[in-house]
Amino acid sequence: MVKAIDSQQVEKLSIDELAKQLESTSKGLSKAEATARLAGFGPNALVEKKVSPWIKFLGYFWGPIPWMIEVAAVLSAIVRHWPDFFIILALLLFNAGVGFWQEFKAANALAALKNQLALRARVLRDGQWSEIDAAELVPGDVVRLRLGDIIPADAKLIEGDYLSVDQSALTGESLPVDKKTGEVVYSGSIAKQGEMVAMITATGSQTFFGMTAKLVADAGAPSHFQKAVLAIGDYLIFMSLGLVAVLILVQLHRGAPMLELFQFALILTVASIPVAMPAVLSVTMAVGAMALSKKGAIVSKLQSIEEMAGIDILCSDKTGTLTQNKLTLGEPAVFAAKDAQDLILAAALASKAEDKDAIDQAVIGGLNDARVLEQYTQTAFVPFDPMGKRTEAAITSSAGQRFKTTKGAPQVIVALAQLTGDDAQRANQLVDEYAAKGFRTLGVARSDDGKNWIFLGILPMFDPPRDDSAQTIKEANEHGIAVKMVTGDNVAIARQIAGQLGLGQAIQPASNLLGADGAKALDAAEQIEKADGYAQVFPEDKYAIVKALQGRHHLVAMTGDGVNDAPALKQADVGIAVSGATDAARAAADLILTAPGLSTITTAVEEARRIFERMNSYAIYRINETIRIMIFVVLAMIVFNFYPITAIMIILLALFNDLPIMTIAYDHTKVEPKPVRWNMHRVLAVSTAMGVTGTIGSFLMLYLAMNWLHLSIPQVQTYVFLKMAVSGHLALFVARARGWYLARPYPAPVMIWTAVATKVAATLLCLYPMGLMAPITWFDVALIWVYSIVWSFVTDVAKVSIQRRFDYTAAPHRSFLKTLRHPLQHG
Repeated sequence: MVKAIDSQQVEKLSIDELAKQLESTSKGLSKAEATARLAGFGPNALVEKKVSPWIKFLGYFWGPIPWMIEVAAVLSAIVRHWPDFFIILALLLFNAGVGFWQEFKAANALAALKNQLALRARVLRDGQWSEIDAAELVPGDVVRLRLGDIIPADAKLIEGDYLSVDQSALTGESLPVDKKTGEVVYSGSIAKQGEMVAMITATGSQTFFGMTAKLVADAGAPSHFQKAVLAIGDYLIFMSLGLVAVLILVQLHRGAPMLELFQFALILTVASIPVAMPAVLSVTMAVGAMALSKKGAIVSKLQSIEEMAGIDILCSDKTGTLTQNKLTLGEPAVFAAKDAQDLILAAALASKAEDKDAIDQAVIGGLNDARVLEQYTQTAFVPFDPMGKRTEAAITSSAGQRFKTTKGAPQVIVALAQLTGDDAQRANQLVDEYAAKGFRTLGVARSDDGKNWIFLGILPMFDPPRDDSAQTIKEANEHGIAVKMVTGDNVAIARQIAGQLGLGQAIQPASNLLGADGAKALDAAEQIEKADGYAQVFPEDKYAIVKALQGRHHLVAMTGDGVNDAPALKQADVGIAVSGATDAARAAADLILTAPGLSTITTAVEEARRIFERMNSYAIYRINETIRIMIFVVLAMIVFNFYPITAIMIILLALFNDLPIMTIAYDHTKVEPKPVRWNMHRVLAVSTAMGVTGTIGSFLMLYLAMNWLHLSIPQVQTYVFLKMAVSGHLALFVARARGWYLARPYPAPVMIWTAVATKVAATLLCLYPMGLMAPITWFDVALIWVYSIVWSFVTDVAKVSIQRRFDYTAAPHRSFLKTLRHPLQHG
């Protein structure tokens, strides 16, 4: 059976050899043969794995955290604690709903790639030209390609003069590529000029385009956010279960009523397990995503916010990202022309604006006033072809003067004008100098008699940087992010742009860093890490570069706008599709910029770091609360042999502390100057220090209540409840600050007033309990408030001491490298 042929092999085969291998001819296939091949090869479309939405939704109920919540719900139902059951169930559904909705909104990358393919194709079958669905094409088909067509599959050009192809979305090249007979064109590229006949060599997933799609399907980096949630959850679960097990064993040994003991232990466990943690963190990120959307950055995957806060390398596509993707004239070199505008006018007269050719548009755009062209009539035009390498036009001026102008490859125009001596030497030297700077050059000449040509000068052209690119790179560096250019253009062009943008000049061609098959050499990853940018890059190279940097323990962001960027965008920790990106790039990205340029990225990074600080603060607070409540309650029962707090008090405590905690999503935080990431050693150490300090404070309060105030057991329980309620939000204010908790930035007003409202409600409940607990006096309340406020400063001292220990004992670079080796253990 006929097989599809790899594009690299096709390049080496002659047209006759190719036709023989594909068992085809220049007359194409028969309809019967095409139908048979379609059955064997399958449609000329990307294979897409579809997962039922129900399966995706149910997937959010599977995993350690969901299992934990589900067990808590089942246990609550067994002992008929229905309020607990319904609250836990609601949280479980909320967590699943948030995750599913975010995934649902994110467009499918493979579907977007599929939509990039041509819908129709002109094919030669049974000796007749006809138009068919592109999905019906098979290897061996003969197709006609013309101006404006999206190339429907990989093909070898077998007949015609030339074809100018825009393959920037595939390779990143900023200029259209001229193709001639015997060369290969790729699926998904666009015909810009000319018309040729081609033979299909590969379809669907076997095409260059299809291989890119496969990379997108296989790409993806694990979420550090999910790792952090699981690490925190595991820590709290094991600690809670261990303490509850000790409590049950001790109380059973003392002969405590089994049913009462198990009910209390169950409620204590449910209260200590971070049931609301995924919801709080998701809401925090969702609020942050809304803030980013107002600044021109759409978040398609919530977890990317946490990743964005920690990125230390930004790989940026050049064409259309760092540059304008719009050819612009440089400073012309004038020879026989009167001046620069006279030189540009001659070149513009040898152009056709209606062809929308990038070079022609750049030349015409160089005129101070394009209306000057209205004084001339183009009576004949010879388009560019790869053989002649120039365009030519016959012109008649408004005064009736007839002449010809031409523009093209400088060496061709120099030869045409028979330039010699110093002028020829100067022209060749200028072309070499422009080439070294990454400029493409055009020679321009004029003939008044149609035979003798006068060399007018040289026009350099380049794709200029965006106005804000240099400033964005500077700001990224100030935020601790190294920017590396990734482009399909040659090294000279890349170095020229890098110089203008303030990037380093260590630009390496991808072929020096990666093997022909994309495999990394032994020291390639280290070379990739040291390079300031990469040139002559193909899609699989971008993907490999990102993976190599991740292998060096970096968190990598990748920007891009074309199909060629999609695999790397998907693989990167944060894929960023810039304004005007293709559907494929947007679908593969985590962050989609709606404003032109990259300036929004630094804004997004700053917002992400604020969001991260909020999540970090909540994690510290939640672990502290579990330690503070669990250790105190268990030890108090073991030591004093009575419940220091009742089951209903535990539920009310969870209500007063956990519901208002959602306001942390709106907290004021400062922006860290360097990348921030989950440092689980630091989080656990700080929260444990706070929790142990809080536990000591609770025991001192219990001692005061029992031995100084001589309260009854029910009153002691109320005393403990109010102390834990008041100190709960004070602990949040301590946890949210990196330094002293009374320093700037101050908490958001909504956090303060929510804390005040809930604590006033808890206080009134202790004064007027309505049968839920024993009442205490105003004096008792005042003592608890003053004691809790004073003890919050003691807790703050413990927190700052631990933080300073982390800051002083680990050198920044060593801590950073440790973080990179273990993404959840860094500083």
